[in-house]
Amino acid sequence: MSGHAEGSLDLAYLRAHPQVVPMMVRHQRIRATPLPSGDSCVAELFTLDGGEMIFAKSREGAPTGFFAAEAAGLAWIAEAGVIPTPEVIALSDELLLLEWVPQGEPTKRAAERFGADLAALHLEGADGFGAPWPGFIGRLSMDNASVASAQWPEFFAVRRIEPYLRAARDADHVSAEDAAAVSAVMSRLESVGVPAEPPARLHGDLWSGNVHWAADGRVFVIDPAAHGGHRESDLAMLALFGAPHLDRILAAYAEAAPLGSGWRERTALHQLFPVLVHAVMFGGSYGGQAGALARRYL
Repeated sequence: MSGHAEGSLDLAYLRAHPQVVPMMVRHQRIRATPLPSGDSCVAELFTLDGGEMIFAKSREGAPTGFFAAEAAGLAWIAEAGVIPTPEVIALSDELLLLEWVPQGEPTKRAAERFGADLAALHLEGADGFGAPWPGFIGRLSMDNASVASAQWPEFFAVRRIEPYLRAARDADHVSAEDAAAVSAVMSRLESVGVPAEPPARLHGDLWSGNVHWAADGRVFVIDPAAHGGHRESDLAMLALFGAPHLDRILAAYAEAAPLGSGWRERTALHQLFPVLVHAVMFGGSYGGQAGALARRYL
């Protein structure tokens, strides 16, 4: 049997037996090198006997479906066949093993290709707003269930804004005044001018840290919160914290799949979702930022 204690430890064995990984690390059968990571997971680079490298994410006591949601999102994005994602090697309740994709440098050419590919991903579409699996955004759960109207404004308000606004208020991470401004915008969302479009196939958490510029010149996406949504939401997320060659990405996107009139003016509206998520997780100034974003539409 390849990969057991008497033989070499290889990818095939780990694919079949992900549950042995913690023991293999403890007994130094797998060399584990810590990597920078966010607050929701531990990230490590695993090196196997034959020199193969694997990216490992783990979370002790992970909520049910935590890593399964990420794996499902990666598969759903990969299914479109336009933007590469790391291959899922193994999955368990507390562990996700992914293909290691060596990092490169952002280039204008790669940015332009990524913009066009992102447009193609979005146009691949979704069966509805939401997703058939329970989702997560960072360490927080994310409700992917459809809504009664099956329309984007209700989905955005009920599934993407209200749960995090409520959680931020409960944690005293957003003031009553700022929360009221967000609620007021949600109550008149249909008048803000977001064009009605079929559900797009979204990455869902497309900040610059989840755009991986690979050494082979391609751009991979990682760590999705994938679901069917409005395509402007992914672009707004990209703009929130900035991204290399963002102007090239957006220009190539718009050329491949023109956006509705005034989409730049709606960026702040879509950014309410990630900003409220940050308010729940980190507090600080994010609650005030959410209020400021909302007031642009009042």
